[in-house]
Amino acid sequence: MRGSSRIITGLTAAVTAVAGLAVAAPAASAAETAPVGWASQGGGTTGGGGTPPTTVTTSSALTSALSSGSAAVIRVSGTISCSGMLKVASNKTVIGNSGAAIVGCGLNVTKASNVIIRNLTFRNWNDDGINVQYSTRVWIDHNSFSNGYDGAVDIKRASDYVTVSWNKFSNHDKTMLLGHDDGNASEDRGHLRVTYHHNWFDGTNQRHPRVRFGNPVHVYNNYYSSIGSYGVASTKEAGVLVEGNYFENTEDPYHLGEGSSPAGSLVARNNYFVNSGSGQTGGSVKSIPYSYSLDAAANVKSIVSGGAGAGRISI
Repeated sequence: MRGSSRIITGLTAAVTAVAGLAVAAPAASAAETAPVGWASQGGGTTGGGGTPPTTVTTSSALTSALSSGSAAVIRVSGTISCSGMLKVASNKTVIGNSGAAIVGCGLNVTKASNVIIRNLTFRNWNDDGINVQYSTRVWIDHNSFSNGYDGAVDIKRASDYVTVSWNKFSNHDKTMLLGHDDGNASEDRGHLRVTYHHNWFDGTNQRHPRVRFGNPVHVYNNYYSSIGSYGVASTKEAGVLVEGNYFENTEDPYHLGEGSSPAGSLVARNNYFVNSGSGQTGGSVKSIPYSYSLDAAANVKSIVSGGAGAGRISI
């Protein structure tokens, strides 16, 4: 029922329970040094590791550093204005110094592995903010996204082992697409395994995320505030666990199917609702294979609003 605060602690009777549950633990850190979730699998995600950092202040210097064939830690300083998409090669950590921003363009993680992107503000991109395709072991953490053209963080084309954590999204429509097309099963089936945790969706409209094929996709401890169209959509063979999130002023927190895409499966548990709808669930989801600490859903608003976005970590 809308107009009330409540926590849903059980599963819909028709939904199959998910194995591999994590035991509740103390609040998650807003400054993890390694990713939690799918980016911790497949050998882990370390980016440029201990490589001495290189600081860049121009789009040409950033483009060159991102495309290097060697492992690199790239520190972005100041505001870099650019257009289109800048390709990110394997074994890179891209991290913003205080106040760092990428304006007018985005980062294209394509045919790469072992990439970390942290502490950057993305504004006014003219394609995607971050696009991940044909890539594995990617961690997107503590960034801020606003007022872009297409997706803020889109993940597609057989990508796998990705964690999207502690980011803030505002003033944007199509926030996060996972799986670009219903007809791409030959590439995507068995892949597109992504964890979304402790993100703040602040008045954004849709795709938080919109999921195809990925199973299990784990959406936990996120804060949804005044969402325009819908929160999470599970479509086309997807299996999504929506767990321990805080939904506020969100009429449609999660549902099955979207547009012309058929319904996937969605299991919801332990979510907290304030002046929001109750959501739609159905089917079963594969077990979560990694350990994680789940914050109490009622505390997620304060935890996430106090820790998500660029400028919230020490580097």
